[in-house]
Amino acid sequence: MIVTVASFKGGVGKTTTAIHLAAFLQGHAQTLLIDADPNQSALAWASRGELPFLVVDQWQARALPTPYGHVVIDTPARPVADDLALLAASCDLLILPTTPDILALDALALMVQHLAGLPIAPYRILLTMIPPYPSRAGAEVRQRLTTTGLPLLAGGIRRYAVFQKAALAGTAVYDVKDPKAELGWQDYVAIGEEILGG
Repeated sequence: MIVTVASFKGGVGKTTTAIHLAAFLQGHAQTLLIDADPNQSALAWASRGELPFLVVDQWQARALPTPYGHVVIDTPARPVADDLALLAASCDLLILPTTPDILALDALALMVQHLAGLPIAPYRILLTMIPPYPSRAGAEVRQRLTTTGLPLLAGGIRRYAVFQKAALAGTAVYDVKDPKAELGWQDYVAIGEEILGG
């Protein structure tokens, strides 16, 4: 399965999602993460520690002879229309992470508009960085997106500082010593199972 993570806005958890979906998929088959973002955030994450899968840039990926069961692609923020068309056509699923705030939702609406004009655009929206109770932002945005009929993943990723700790350590969140580590990981496990389940 090829899963591409894309967004028209930075800071919505794109690389965090790519890393953790790759970690989940690695438990099911050999997985490769391709960092196609010029910022090389996934490569930087991997360089600080140890991840259970290989992370390469798009040029290195072309030279790899070994077939992988799963491939996750982390993309640049705000891909141009031609790149977006190529990304959508060359993957099994496009994951669009968005935070529950107006600027991210505006960027999401613009991306969905671009995807609507493409012949093949299998995508699902993932709510990320959902603030804790008593904030109702996550639930309100989920309800709003549900009423639009857009393809929204049932699960979501709660906002935990442990994800930043994982990025600093260069590991997946489950390898961080923090009381919220398992909760953060289970959020991604639920998303991974939803993706594999169809």
